[in-house]
Amino acid sequence: MALIRILTIDDEKQIRKLLKIGLEAEGFAVTDAATGSEGVDAVVKQKPDLVMLDLNLPDGYGLEVLKKIREFSDVPVIVLSVKDQEADKIALLEAGADDYITKPFGMGELLARIRAILRRNTVASLQPNFKSGALEINYAAREVLVAGTKIHVTPTEYNLLCLLAKNAGKVLTTQQIMREIWGPGLSGETGYLRVYITMLRKKIEAHPEEPMLLINEPAVGYRLVVQP
Repeated sequence: MALIRILTIDDEKQIRKLLKIGLEAEGFAVTDAATGSEGVDAVVKQKPDLVMLDLNLPDGYGLEVLKKIREFSDVPVIVLSVKDQEADKIALLEAGADDYITKPFGMGELLARIRAILRRNTVASLQPNFKSGALEINYAAREVLVAGTKIHVTPTEYNLLCLLAKNAGKVLTTQQIMREIWGPGLSGETGYLRVYITMLRKKIEAHPEEPMLLINEPAVGYRLVVQP
């Protein structure tokens, strides 16, 4: 089986070295780049399976590097940054980041995020239907099942659940979801989304008041978790 290839783009040599040691110890193949331009070039030539991108680079802001990568590639990108502002997270997710981790972080947390993204991509590529824990979506039949039992969902609930499922493991911002489900005209009416999230949780969660599938990322958006 081919090793999963990870590209790290970070101007700090020590960080690149630590990431390389830690990730290679877990069986990943790791290459690195010290600048944004080197990183973009490496994505083109190496075609990595995942990219870890630092925001503060010597030749520009990481957000611009992310936008350049998204012009030609849908490779998963995890952004690493010392910043922890909601506005920064939202801008990065809107630009196509798959996840965001604030420095300093533990290797355990980083590995969990990497595996969640890789698992999401594997599920999306291998399964015509979506499954996470007891939740299953049969796209062909437009059916939602929980523990094998078909449940009733409205068309809007179904569209919302499918959007989250097709991006499972990834945070979608509130504005991204509003535009996709209700269109740009209602993008500011976020109360609609909260109501539908509440209704979906009552239908798909074992304990809606303590959700394990449909998770809120405060002030940012929502994530549908991929469970075994």
